[in-house]
Amino acid sequence: MYFWFGKNRPQTSFLKGLLCSLTLAVSWGVGIPATTAAETVTIRLGPFQQSLAIADLENFAKTGKLPEHLQIFGALLTPQLQELLNRRLQVDPAFADKFVAELVRSPQGKQLISSLGAAIPGSTIESLQAAINLSLRQVNGLSAIGFLRAYPKENITVDATQALQIALEFNANNLQSQALGVLLERELLVKNNTPFQSSFDPTAPGQNTVQQQTLTLQDRQRNRSIPVDIYWSQSDTQAPLVVISHGFGANRRFFSYLARHLASHGVTVAAIEHPGSNSVAINNTANQVNLAQLLPASEFIERPKDVSFLLNELERLNTQPGQLQGKLNTEKVNVIGHSLGGYTALALVGGEVDLKELREFCKTSLSFGESPGDWLQCAAATLKDSKPQLQDKRVKSAIALNPLVGRLFGTNGISKITKPVLILTGTEDALTPALNHQIRPFQQLQGSKYLLTAIGATHLSITDPAYPVSAATAIVREKRGAETNSLRQLIRGVTLAFIKQDTPQAQIYQQFLTPTYAQSFSTAELPLRLSTDLPGNIKPWLGFVLK
Repeated sequence: MYFWFGKNRPQTSFLKGLLCSLTLAVSWGVGIPATTAAETVTIRLGPFQQSLAIADLENFAKTGKLPEHLQIFGALLTPQLQELLNRRLQVDPAFADKFVAELVRSPQGKQLISSLGAAIPGSTIESLQAAINLSLRQVNGLSAIGFLRAYPKENITVDATQALQIALEFNANNLQSQALGVLLERELLVKNNTPFQSSFDPTAPGQNTVQQQTLTLQDRQRNRSIPVDIYWSQSDTQAPLVVISHGFGANRRFFSYLARHLASHGVTVAAIEHPGSNSVAINNTANQVNLAQLLPASEFIERPKDVSFLLNELERLNTQPGQLQGKLNTEKVNVIGHSLGGYTALALVGGEVDLKELREFCKTSLSFGESPGDWLQCAAATLKDSKPQLQDKRVKSAIALNPLVGRLFGTNGISKITKPVLILTGTEDALTPALNHQIRPFQQLQGSKYLLTAIGATHLSITDPAYPVSAATAIVREKRGAETNSLRQLIRGVTLAFIKQDTPQAQIYQQFLTPTYAQSFSTAELPLRLSTDLPGNIKPWLGFVLK
C-alpha cells in the first residue's frame, strides 16, 4: 500500500495541520492532577509563537463558536478540529496498567515518550509515563482538552514541528498494536531447547525450471485491461493454482520472488495487476490530499471481479493447446494478497463485505487520528450495494499479508469465512495497524487459521528489496532489506507449506506450519511467531475502542 502527499498547500492549511497534530500529540500526554492548572497554551513554530487561552479552546470544543478575539483563527479552528479536541481515548481501567507497561517496552512506545518530551519542553520521561497511566484511568477517557487543563503549569508550550512529526508517525490504533506486539512476543514464545530440524528445506528453491509468460486480458464488459504474469514449471500439474493480488499503488511484480519460489516447487502462479489501483492509476491521482479520494469506490468491487474474470480466462486456456495446457487448476485456487490485495483475498474466500457499518464509521468516527488505512477504506463508503457478493467458490484458501480490513467487513463479515486462511501482521505497521486490520479479523475466522506475527515488522517488510518503492512511502519509515530477510525466508517456507495442505503432500509439509518452525527464524531485532489461536490473556485487548 502506498500513500502520497499532495501538492504544497496554503500556510493556513499548514497551520491547521500543525494545530490538529498538536491535539493528537497532547491527547497522549499528561493528565496528572495539579494544584495549578494550565490557563494558556503557546504554540511554537520556529521564531513564531502564538498563545491561546485554554478556556477559549474549551468553549470552542463545546459549542463550536469562536469569541470575537479568536475570529482571526477561523481558518484553523474548524469543525473537524472541534471534533478532534473532544475525541477521547478509552481503555478498560482493568487493563490500563498492563497497556502502558507493554507500550513503553515496545520500540515505538519508547520513541513516543521521547518524542513527547521533545514536543513539550520541560517534561520528563517519568512524568510522561506516569501521566499516561493516570490519564487512561479517567472515567470519561483521555482528551486533548483534559490534558491541557491538567498540566501543572499556568502555560504549556508545545513545539509544533515536533507535534506534527508525532501526528505523522503515531496514531492510537498503531500504539495499541505496538503494546499488544510485546505481549504476543512473550505469550506466543515456544520454550523448546531442541532446534527445529527437517529432512528438507521449504525455503530453498525447488528443482523445477521456472518459465514465465505475460498475458494481457481484455474484460470488455467492464472495460478493463488486465496484465497477468504466469509462472509455471513442468511438474505437479494438479497442484493448486495461486493468484497473487498486489496492494494499493503496487503492480504484479511486487511478489515476483515469491511467485518464482512457488513455481520452482511445481505450483502455477498467476500474478494479476489491477488497473484501477496499480502504480499507474495512483500516479495519475498523486495530487489528491484526502486518502479516501485516491481510488474509486468501485475498486473494492472490481478487484475481486478481476480475479474471477482471470479464473474464467485461465479455465479456457487450460483446455487449449499450448504451454499452459493442463497446468491451470482453476477449481482449486489459493489467493495471496498484500494490503488492499489482502482485502481482495478475504472477500474472494468468503468474507462478506458490509458497508453499513463502514459508512457509520466514516461519517461519525473518522478523524485525523486514524491510520492511513482507515482513511483509505472510506473510499468504499459511497458504494450503493451494502452487501456486494464477491465470493468465488473456486477459491479454496487465502493468504492475507498485512491486509486492509478495518470496518470493510462490518462486525460479522469475516466470521462467514470457513475455509483455511493465513494472516500476516507486523506490529509496527503504521499504515494498517495490527489490532484492527489483522488481529481482530483473525479472531473472527471460523475455519482452519494461522496468524503469523512479525514483532517489529512494518507494512512493506515482506517486499523484495529489489522492488522499487515509491517516495510516497516516506510518510512512515519502512523496515526492508537485510533487516527483514528472515521474515521473507519464513514467508517462502510457510506459504509453500500452506498451499501444499490442499495436495497429497499435506502431511510432510504440516511441520512447517508450527510455532517451532516460525520461531526458528526469529532474530533479536525481529521475533517471529506462528499461532492458530490467541492466548486467553490477549483476547481482552480486542475490546479496546476509540470513541
